[in-house]
Amino acid sequence: MTAAERADRTAAADALCSEAYDAAGGPDTGVALVAVGGYGRGELAPYSDLDVVLVADDGVDVGELGQLLWYPIWDSGEKLDHSVRSLSEMLAAAAADVRVASGLLDVRHVAGDPSLTLRLRTTVLAQWRRDARQRLPELHELVRSRHRLVGELAHLSVPDLKEAEGGLRDATVLKSLMATWLVDIPASDLERTRLHLLDVRDVLHAAAGRATDRIAPEHWPALAEALGLRDDRAAQRQVREVGRRLTHLSRLVWRRAEDAVRRTPAGRPRRPELERLAPGVALSNGEVVLDRGARPASDPVLLLRAAAEAARRNAVLAPPTAARLVRECPPLPDPWPEEARQQLVRLLAAGPGLLPVWETLEETGALAGILPEWERIRLLPHASVIHRFTVDRHVVETCIEASALIRDVSRPDVLVVAALLHDIGKGGTVEHCVAGEPLARAIATRMGFERAAVDLIAQLVRWHLLLPTTATTRDPDDPATIELLTEHVETPEALALLTALTEADAKATSSKAWSSWRAGLIRDLSRRAHAALERGSVPAALPVEEIDIPAAAREGSVAITVELVDDGARVTTVSPDRVGLLADCAATFALQRLQVRAARIWSQGEYGVSMWDVADDHLDAGRLRTVFDGIAARRVDPATRLAPRPNGSGPDLAPTVVVRPEASDQATVIEVRAADRLGVVYLVSAALADLGMSVRSAHISTLGPQAVDVFYLQEPDGSALSDERAAAAAAGIRERLSPPAEGSGPADA
Repeated sequence: MTAAERADRTAAADALCSEAYDAAGGPDTGVALVAVGGYGRGELAPYSDLDVVLVADDGVDVGELGQLLWYPIWDSGEKLDHSVRSLSEMLAAAAADVRVASGLLDVRHVAGDPSLTLRLRTTVLAQWRRDARQRLPELHELVRSRHRLVGELAHLSVPDLKEAEGGLRDATVLKSLMATWLVDIPASDLERTRLHLLDVRDVLHAAAGRATDRIAPEHWPALAEALGLRDDRAAQRQVREVGRRLTHLSRLVWRRAEDAVRRTPAGRPRRPELERLAPGVALSNGEVVLDRGARPASDPVLLLRAAAEAARRNAVLAPPTAARLVRECPPLPDPWPEEARQQLVRLLAAGPGLLPVWETLEETGALAGILPEWERIRLLPHASVIHRFTVDRHVVETCIEASALIRDVSRPDVLVVAALLHDIGKGGTVEHCVAGEPLARAIATRMGFERAAVDLIAQLVRWHLLLPTTATTRDPDDPATIELLTEHVETPEALALLTALTEADAKATSSKAWSSWRAGLIRDLSRRAHAALERGSVPAALPVEEIDIPAAAREGSVAITVELVDDGARVTTVSPDRVGLLADCAATFALQRLQVRAARIWSQGEYGVSMWDVADDHLDAGRLRTVFDGIAARRVDPATRLAPRPNGSGPDLAPTVVVRPEASDQATVIEVRAADRLGVVYLVSAALADLGMSVRSAHISTLGPQAVDVFYLQEPDGSALSDERAAAAAAGIRERLSPPAEGSGPADA
């Protein structure tokens, strides 16, 4: 699929429309048939619609010409998007709607009166240039709204070649900006990326057999073959790279457009004014450039210095400047000089200004000299769908989040470099925390960090998942939990850094990864581990968990309260403790089809207490109590309604149930991983209740498509389970969670 083939399709469509116009008796003056949109630009894909407008000069009545014109085109099998407008109506629509005005810049003559088409084109273009300063802010807001709604082409699991940020619509918008004459656009770069995306869309149409802009997973192999790439992963990388390049170009051009709109023509200087920022670095019209007298050939740190100044000021690092520095600056020595390390830290700690500067460094090839290991993770998709971005972009977002936490740690330089390197081990077959530790150690050494800082960075990379995993799957009241943490993190300084890195990593992942519930668990565990490291003893859990027992619970019934939190609601239940209480609570939420994000269950004296974070902020405590009472009185049987579905409609992956004997000396710990679906907690706790086992505490966590639930089990007398009883519990849970074979009835409960 090439530009020549698109030109052939356009020529064939022109011939069809022109013949239909002539056959319908279309006049040579006063009326014109024009192409707009992709057809107007000559970019027809194999299954594109033909977007046409029949334009009449004011006072000219086209009568039934439109109907006579459209039918032959429909009969040919082409899909047609058509309208009939007068010239004044076209111009009025362009004046009223910036999207129409931008779109009409691509209008192209097909048949009829060419002078009418020329008047339309020249008038629209003149209006566009005249009103550009007033209209560009509105257009930019429309672009940003679309980006927020659709996402970024480079990171979407199902990329949208047209509407996503970095897609074809952005390329069209940039051509509209070019037409204003207000902003300088790298036209050759724009055209190269635009043509590449058009080629990909042509191949996608051929592979899908229909018009589509979304690349579904099953399309990648066909795209790889048609594009001459070795496999679907190579195809993904190439398409995402083109999308990222166009995204970077779009952001750069819009920054320049905003600056042009703010300036008045009379106030524009005749020659660029340079504001000196640092040795060899200056600011000109909102962009960081080289100062007069800069000597890149003798200054290996100049690139990092310029990047840090740009990021700290949220200014553009001019791509020609970055490209020149890549060519002319000598390589950084090994180890780096102190200034190079300091400038890197200033860059990484700059906050939101880091992202556009880092993109410029990547697009100009600068990262190969600063961090050659970056190639390992560049455009690498995450294995978990919970992540919003590819691995490399996630790392940059983690640095941005970490920059807001540098006041909480004693070594902010260690924090931001660990944020940069925490996922550097991804992309191989070895678990990324393990693979990343020696890489991080080598990189930090090359950067010139002292031995103690190198050890800290390597330690943070190795154990950056320890806090969230432990906090959401282990009982903080069990001494073994704190021992597990302090075994690997041995100083308060390292713990503070790990806590900050955990928060930054989670926030950069998604809102679900740093919900108020998960944040509370992680911070409480960190607080208690910090006290243990300083005093050698584990403090009690936060007082919030020692709740006042409500009157309803003291009278023998259940007390349910609902508290609104930032991302949903927190439901607390208190009731006299008994075997099966957890199953009844879990069934209450499942039957109300409430998505449980996380939960904590524990015993407080003779009462069972549970706190549930749910993704619903319109809960009624009375309704929940009514449902619970029906389940507890056995008027409602949740077993049938919540049983796993047969194979074919249920989860594809079998659940895993593992006994963790090392996790506690006081209870038997069972960890359950299963597809996140309604009723998982109920099915597990019901199986345990049937075996007469007591749940001392439970920790329910949902992240992405997987539920990770950990249960601390005891016999009714308070002792841990025997090996035989633990095996029976694991087997019972597996049986309850496994769907029946096709054709059999629902599992008994």
